[in-house]
Amino acid sequence: MQVTIVGLPGSGKTTVFNALTGGTAETGTFSGGRAAPNVGVVKVPDVRLDALSALFSPRKTTPADVTYVDVALPAGAAREGTVQPDVLALIRNADALLHVARAFEEGGAAPDPWRDVEEMDLEFTVADLTVVEKRLERLQTQGRHGTPAEREAARLEEEVLARLRPHLEEGHALRDAQLSDDEERLLRGYRFLTQKPVLVVLNIDEGQLPTAERLEAEGRQRYPQAASAVAALAGKIEAEMAQLPSEDAAPFMEDLGIAEPSRGRVVRLTYELLGLLPFFTAGDDEVRAWTIRRGDTAVDAAGTIHSDLARGFIRAEVVTVDDLLALGSFAEARKRGVLRSEGKAYEMRDGDVIQVLFNVAR
Repeated sequence: MQVTIVGLPGSGKTTVFNALTGGTAETGTFSGGRAAPNVGVVKVPDVRLDALSALFSPRKTTPADVTYVDVALPAGAAREGTVQPDVLALIRNADALLHVARAFEEGGAAPDPWRDVEEMDLEFTVADLTVVEKRLERLQTQGRHGTPAEREAARLEEEVLARLRPHLEEGHALRDAQLSDDEERLLRGYRFLTQKPVLVVLNIDEGQLPTAERLEAEGRQRYPQAASAVAALAGKIEAEMAQLPSEDAAPFMEDLGIAEPSRGRVVRLTYELLGLLPFFTAGDDEVRAWTIRRGDTAVDAAGTIHSDLARGFIRAEVVTVDDLLALGSFAEARKRGVLRSEGKAYEMRDGDVIQVLFNVAR
């Protein structure tokens, strides 16, 4: 999973990147000409994985991970079409966007985070509108050629894009457009910026921590878009704590009233936005967390582990992580009747632990 961090200059997005990744990327010197993005791979914290590892004492424990990419995006660049192609690709290829907005006072300048959010949204809306208009122009000139099937596909594509154009012209994000599954598939290749799930992070200072929940609640009312969420995060103090061992950071968090590090909370919100859920495999060799989409089946989970498991799938033995931890072994879970045999169509649940039985491909 890749999450690209965006925000206007001065929003503190690189500070938030450091808070999430424990990195030490240089801050305070925003430059659209930065040679390369900041990239950090974060192991997704999950106490259930830790508990499984303690139970099985495996040779290897592998958490799920998420890649955060912090890109330099000068104000106006998306709207003007001046974003470097490699930077634009990092945004378009993201599974979700993390939009950092400054909510702290800086140099006597009062913040206006929602104005900043609207400005970035407008940038992305104009960028998407440009793509739509160019594609419609091409379809109107070239879409009349080809086989009957190709002409019909071009007609359907033109019809959908023509319907979305006024939506964008009015300044609305495509994530709010009501699209059918077929239309979603048709548009997938465009990787529209305003169609991506977005987590708005209000970057607050330490003194605003007591009001964080209120800021988030107000933010959800102001930003009720589909596939969106709002979180308040004290980027500077959390970036400093991210450099400390967990045992040293805990007292600071307690004093500040921070229930958990931003890393875990942001990952959880991102999972919810993307409709993802974790499941586990466990044994003496490895305990591992995997990620699938909500609604995926047992055979989908098997294929996530290895394609051979999906091809030769016979059944999956499934137990909840809580039952497995309480009973201490798969054998005891089977004895107590909580280890279930499930077929291909079984819909996976958050925290399932599975063992896949399959035919070895010849």
